[in-house]
Amino acid sequence: MKILGLSAYYHDAAACIVVDGEIVAAAQEERFTRKKHDAEFPVNAINYCLAEANCRPADIDYIVFYDKPFLKFERLFETYLAFAPKGFKSFVTSIPVWLKDKLFQKKVITDALVDLWGSDIQWSERLLFSEHHLSHAASAFFPSPFKEAAVLTMDGVGEWTTTSLAIGKGNQLSVYKEINFPHSLGLLYSAMTYYTGFKVNSGEYKVMGLAPYGVPKYAQLIKDHLIDIKEDGSFALDMSYFNYCTELTMTSEKFHDLFGAPPRKPESELTQREMDLAASIQAVTEEVVIKLARGIAKSTGQKNLCLAGGVALNCVANGKLLREKIFDNIWIQPAAGDAGGAIGAALGACHLMLNQPRKVSPTDSMKGSYLGPSYSQAEIEQELADSGAIFESVIENEMIEQAAQALANGKAIGWHQGRMEFGPRSLGGRSILADPRSPSMQKLLNLKVKYRESFRPFAPSVLAEDATQWFDINAISPYMLLVADVAEAHRRTMTEEEQKLFGIDKLNVPRSSIPAVTHVDYSARVQTVHHETNPLYYRLIKRFKELTGCPVLVNTSFNVRGEPIVSSPNDAFRCFMGTDLDMLVTGNSVMVKEKQNQSLIKDYKNAYELD
Repeated sequence: MKILGLSAYYHDAAACIVVDGEIVAAAQEERFTRKKHDAEFPVNAINYCLAEANCRPADIDYIVFYDKPFLKFERLFETYLAFAPKGFKSFVTSIPVWLKDKLFQKKVITDALVDLWGSDIQWSERLLFSEHHLSHAASAFFPSPFKEAAVLTMDGVGEWTTTSLAIGKGNQLSVYKEINFPHSLGLLYSAMTYYTGFKVNSGEYKVMGLAPYGVPKYAQLIKDHLIDIKEDGSFALDMSYFNYCTELTMTSEKFHDLFGAPPRKPESELTQREMDLAASIQAVTEEVVIKLARGIAKSTGQKNLCLAGGVALNCVANGKLLREKIFDNIWIQPAAGDAGGAIGAALGACHLMLNQPRKVSPTDSMKGSYLGPSYSQAEIEQELADSGAIFESVIENEMIEQAAQALANGKAIGWHQGRMEFGPRSLGGRSILADPRSPSMQKLLNLKVKYRESFRPFAPSVLAEDATQWFDINAISPYMLLVADVAEAHRRTMTEEEQKLFGIDKLNVPRSSIPAVTHVDYSARVQTVHHETNPLYYRLIKRFKELTGCPVLVNTSFNVRGEPIVSSPNDAFRCFMGTDLDMLVTGNSVMVKEKQNQSLIKDYKNAYELD
């Protein structure tokens, strides 16, 4: 039984293929087209999935789309009626798009499949539609290591649902409680993202990263005016403060008056005020998530919790939820956003519609999230040669030795190995790596390599067996979705003068023996690295530990600001040449920056500046 799951047309188009209940391949379209958050029909991701599964289009039994367009249109139309005549501008702007592309999506998808595969088969007869939050819930529960669990999904909005609670047992999943639009924790966070001058649907990470520099001085104001939170975590928003139902912006003048100023202009200077706003919305989000979890535990009696939806990518809230010990175990879908809906759509059809048995893995069924394309050594060398790279191909042990030595000597390297990760995190397949012991590394990587704001934090990759010695964490975190404090033994005592610093000035004060991955509140977004899922990356960190005594590396996504994570060796070489990375390692091929063609370096850097 071969089932193709699709996500497209809204955010982060993706495809996934499930064969007899096993996730064989999954990838986001942006990685192939190089358009960040590409929402178009995922032709390239589909082609990759079929190639990885070694099957022909005719072999696909079902194609499942991750949500129901008619229900989304119903929400749009009913929202307009509820607020009419206010919101007419927004309505007339969106209606032509819906009538052209979205309302009749079955035909749109069928036509796309015909363009891709021809008309010999009636693709419409194999096309199914899931519901948005059911897809999220299925993506969380079915790959999880639990035979039974509560499932919490939280995002901006699906068709109508913004928050849902389901119970998963065996191969079944039942949704029995929902919070509906316009009341949305995800949209509340996005409203503050917009208000603090960042881009909605991508800047939420920045708000979370900015929060530790601030004080949650506006949290009570948010709770007094914007959101009414009940003890069980259910909530309602006061819509007079928001414009997303009726206008083309997120916040209303009443919102701006409440906080005393208009929204920050994008790219303008960040002030302490934005940091305090970020800290405040983060604190309120954590309170809602923890209360929801307590309510779920009390009402269901379940001991395990699965999370998905965009809010589940808030790793700070996840870490605090873990420390509350409300549930015995928590598992979070690594592709918790809309891309992961492709996995949920396919698995939902497999188990819920077709009643196929579910195989439960003692870890999980996501294969470390290494579900994307890989390249043979011959393919790597051909792409590098075509790109003008000057490289040396060595045996694997020598490759690891050269990379580990470079890291120990303070070099920043691009690491392009094995299958590409599915989801927003680089997990040692498509990563930029560095020495976490360097006090200047965070700022250097942000400004010279990532070309992004200096406050943005980096994550530590730590050998799984060493995690508890370096971080206050009592669970595995293979997907970099849990924040934990650096262990007391590795913290640095701050001077009185340093303790008086506030805001962005905190950034330049080392707080631990691994300052490049230690945030200003002593926290870190931990990835535990396991030999079973990524033996090559594990070996690299182990060798780095042998050289330095430190089992931790800085790990950040292999891309620059505004660009998707690299996919191919050519993508990796382009990023390597256009930034101040010192070394690139892809497969067994090693490139050193100083040995590359200097005019080519200049061309690539100029290209990035033009982009």
